[in-house]
Amino acid sequence: MHFTSERQLDDGVREREFTLDGIPGVLWTPASATPSAPAPLILLGMPPLGLSRMLPRLAERARHAAADGFASAALELPGSGERPRVPALDRARAELRRTMEAGEPVGPELVDALVLPLVDLAVPECRAALDALLALPEVDGPVGYSGGVIAVGVRLALVEPRIAAAGLFAGSLVPRRTFEEARRVTVPLHVLLQWDDEGNDRQASLDLFDAFASPEKSLNANMGGHTGVPPHAGEAAAGFFARHLKQSPPQ
Repeated sequence: MHFTSERQLDDGVREREFTLDGIPGVLWTPASATPSAPAPLILLGMPPLGLSRMLPRLAERARHAAADGFASAALELPGSGERPRVPALDRARAELRRTMEAGEPVGPELVDALVLPLVDLAVPECRAALDALLALPEVDGPVGYSGGVIAVGVRLALVEPRIAAAGLFAGSLVPRRTFEEARRVTVPLHVLLQWDDEGNDRQASLDLFDAFASPEKSLNANMGGHTGVPPHAGEAAAGFFARHLKQSPPQ
């Protein structure tokens, strides 16, 4: 991991951009994070619209997490931003645009082509990032995952034992394999669903939530479209991570 820039935000949060094997990322740590008191880590879901474009929104989420004592980190999605293109994903996205412009249904084969290569690339990168981030003296576990792409979050929650809890953003284009994997996910889950999300298949989101095997899982469904997430939804997610990531002091 190579840090390329650093700045101090107004509330004392330390924001550092880094590269890891050529993958851009950002790490936010609260002022309270020290080698003697390392902060638990929340891995923010890779932003589909690109890291630089989503940076203000990610930083805002990280600042709220820092106020609760958590470090946060985000990576650039494969094939996004300045990262090399992934031809198979570009072809699938072009087919998706053609399908939607023609008013045709998006079939399961196209969903698999759009999402599964992304999951196969992104999850090993997330695990490598955890190796590097948790080696920093001011960052420690337990680790949470927060955000989308939901298929990436499901796979990571299944295969990565350091993920202690996951807050997932419900979304469409869920591959059939993701439903199969969800039936083996057992970590605590908090799923956010915008009920009237114009780009989301609500029933598919409900079916995926039902598939999770986690003994503790909650669905936070709010009225409104994709950009209408109410502030109290963030408060509920913060409470979820506080319950599962903060270590109880020794008695």
